[in-house]
Amino acid sequence: MGELFYAQALEHVVPVSSTQVAEMVKLLENTFRMINIGLVNEMALMCDRMGIDVWEVIDAAATKPFGFMPFYPGPGLGGHCIPIDPFYLSWKTRQAGIEARFIELAGYINGQMPQFVADKVQNALNDAGKPVKGSRIHVMGVAYKRDISDMRESPALDVMLLLKRRGAVLSYSDPHVPVIRVDGIDLESAPQESAAAADCVVIVTDHSAFDYQALVRRACLVVDTRNALKGINSNKIVRL
Repeated sequence: MGELFYAQALEHVVPVSSTQVAEMVKLLENTFRMINIGLVNEMALMCDRMGIDVWEVIDAAATKPFGFMPFYPGPGLGGHCIPIDPFYLSWKTRQAGIEARFIELAGYINGQMPQFVADKVQNALNDAGKPVKGSRIHVMGVAYKRDISDMRESPALDVMLLLKRRGAVLSYSDPHVPVIRVDGIDLESAPQESAAAADCVVIVTDHSAFDYQALVRRACLVVDTRNALKGINSNKIVRL
């Protein structure tokens, strides 16, 4: 019956033996992505300490024609599937007496990324002779991924909260998200041009609507967590 139902809307339906198998398929797919994102985020942390460009490393590894699937680091996990489903699986397996070690470790690493971004912003400002406290920090993109309005589990909220608690004066631009609340305060999306007045701009979500060339020209300092400025060379840019 389930196969017949889904066939009304989908071109290709893959039947499995039970609803339990179908649910585990979805959990496996999301857990696979979450763990691999955790791996590449850990790689980003290591490369940062060793002064290596993690984006160049990934691009070069991706030239291998087999055995490697590129995943990319970022400011943290967002959405309603990848940050949640693996932990449901971990909870469920504990009921069966099994410890999901990969899931828990990847979750810990992914959970550290907003802190890493906040530290990156603080260090970039320090290098420019400015403290975080009192600095105007403008966030580009707050949805959990590119070109959508979904804010569920968005890492931008964690990054902004961490920066606010360090004393930053926050603003943001997102063509898909007109208003957000950070630490009990409502903020309204501002035009991209307002980023020029900031002491530091942080690209958290790389919406295609942003004019990145203009952003780099006008900004004093840019921390890029998504490699949105790939191919743009400037001493203003600090990459993840």
